[in-house]
Amino acid sequence: MAWPARAGLAVCLALSMSSSVKAQETAAPAGPEVPVFSVPAVEVHAAPVSEPPESAAQRDPSGALTVIETADFGGAARDAAEVLATAPGVAVQDNGGYGQSKSLVVRGAAANGTLVLLDGIPLNGAGGIADLSRVPLALVERFEVLRGGAGARYGSGGLGGVVNVVTRRPGHEVQVAGEASYGSWDTVRGWGMVSGPVGEGEALLLLHGGRSTGNFRFLFDASPALPGDPLVERRRANNDARGAGGLLRLRHGLGETLELDALLELSTDDRGLAGTAQNPLPDARQEAGRVAASVRLSGESSGVQGSARAWFRGDRIGLSSGPLVTQGHQVQRVGGVEAEARTQLGERHGVSAVVTVSTEDVTGAEGAPGEDSRPGWWRASAMLMDEVSLAGELLRLIPSVRVERAGPYTLLSPKVGATVKLPEGFALRANVGQAHRAPSFQELYVRQGLLLPNPSLKPERVLYTDAAVVHRTEHSLASVGGFYSLYENLIAYELYPPFAAKPYNFASARAVGLEAEGEWRPFPWLAGAFSYTLLVSRNLRDDPRYYLKELPYRPRHKLSARASGGPRWLTGRVEVATQAAQFVNRTEEAVLPGRTFLHAGLSSTFGRTPELTVSLELKNLLDAQAEDLDGYPLPGRAAYVTVAASFGGSSKRTQTP
Repeated sequence: MAWPARAGLAVCLALSMSSSVKAQETAAPAGPEVPVFSVPAVEVHAAPVSEPPESAAQRDPSGALTVIETADFGGAARDAAEVLATAPGVAVQDNGGYGQSKSLVVRGAAANGTLVLLDGIPLNGAGGIADLSRVPLALVERFEVLRGGAGARYGSGGLGGVVNVVTRRPGHEVQVAGEASYGSWDTVRGWGMVSGPVGEGEALLLLHGGRSTGNFRFLFDASPALPGDPLVERRRANNDARGAGGLLRLRHGLGETLELDALLELSTDDRGLAGTAQNPLPDARQEAGRVAASVRLSGESSGVQGSARAWFRGDRIGLSSGPLVTQGHQVQRVGGVEAEARTQLGERHGVSAVVTVSTEDVTGAEGAPGEDSRPGWWRASAMLMDEVSLAGELLRLIPSVRVERAGPYTLLSPKVGATVKLPEGFALRANVGQAHRAPSFQELYVRQGLLLPNPSLKPERVLYTDAAVVHRTEHSLASVGGFYSLYENLIAYELYPPFAAKPYNFASARAVGLEAEGEWRPFPWLAGAFSYTLLVSRNLRDDPRYYLKELPYRPRHKLSARASGGPRWLTGRVEVATQAAQFVNRTEEAVLPGRTFLHAGLSSTFGRTPELTVSLELKNLLDAQAEDLDGYPLPGRAAYVTVAASFGGSSKRTQTP
């Protein structure tokens, strides 16, 4: 039995239950106002000093950064994972359906090797995996997707990259907006928001909620050992989900140079854990809740731009029914403070520094030995970065280093980046560095059923390099780049007699790939975008069963393409999302077929104040039957109707991609 693969998968399932490169947008030529969409592109120049120091463009000026504006997907009935999947280098692992667990694989790193932040607050749970189904798209203004090792910029955990979820900010004009959609499988989603001046500052309050029965039909192979036998149609059971929450943001100016920004996010959700098609779970449930809060003071004085913030996140996860070994409750708490500053030293040096101190702890699973203990540790790190301008700012060198103490581990993450401006709209960027992931509390201390902890684990490490060439014109942008990552001391679960599994450092792997993306706007009323990823991974463990085999759940090819066109009163859109077959075990004996989804939609927008948009979305138009992981069916054809309205202010969100 391939225990590393199966036990590793069990970890992913247990943890899931317990829990583009923005183009510098070119102005559209004068003409009739129509809703064309912005598309991801590679940022190759240092960010302007006017951006906050904690923005991804400031923290990594040479990085492979994709910024995705959620307003570009207004009316398209998408969730956070679907939007992020349009970025190159990003693959989604999906348990299937609204509200079910979804996680990211970036540049071949495991799901626990990608940091997900909510306005800088880490969302990765106790097992190191962030569940994107618990990030409602209604809260999000944009996603900052930084691909490649991010230890120097963001600290432990960013082996494959970092996703920063930037929430909506209050405006200085009064605005009331909302959106409601209804569609297949009694799926209902909606949100309402009010924003505007309050006293001497500004405030935003947003409430959201949704539910779905999730009982879509799928084709099931009742006898996989018999090739060619007919498939049986079944209905997905115990796949329902519901959730609600809210976001409160306050901004207040303190004099002419300082600003105070406060955030409070609350959410609660409940879902069935349906299991795989071969091994369904008829009654397993998960209920969860989260509170996240932060206070940030930012400003600029005497040429120094900086910020200081304090933040906290608490997550509660409860598992009931289902297998006895997976039942229990867990609470994780994470909090910290951070100071960041940036200044210009002379004409050639832009120096940035970050100091962070945080603490975290987690309860044990109920019923496990030591259930009353709450293991915890402190983290402290310091990062220094310099942006050196040479040759009249045609060349920028960006060296940086972060030193971090995470519990008993001391981590060093250096990086050197470079950007080069070339004639005729061309530019180059390149990076080389090292990053780490310290073992999670789940792996170190917490027993869950047959999954045992191992307090002697070592941190995982990645050595990486990437480079890309970018070309820009007034109406187009194209980017092509390659990357190489060497992952060492990977943590995987092995059989621990008589029946349990225990994590060990034993594996190493490499990932080599190509990323391409672009946009084209020949006319104000027509736009297109695409992204493509080639990923070739190899297991380097010194074991003939696995050596030089591809890593499971890493599709070799992934393509996303979309186009929209038409006047404001009737805009059409079409999108294709396809990925190649992928292996589901380390011996390459089991294969998950490739899939292609075709989505299409129409939107009509009327009025200015108020502004009303009505949209029809057809997802998986060809009713492709597909599954993910080791047997989680994905929904077939679906239809959704969305109505969005906005009064006052400006509503980018009601635009149509």
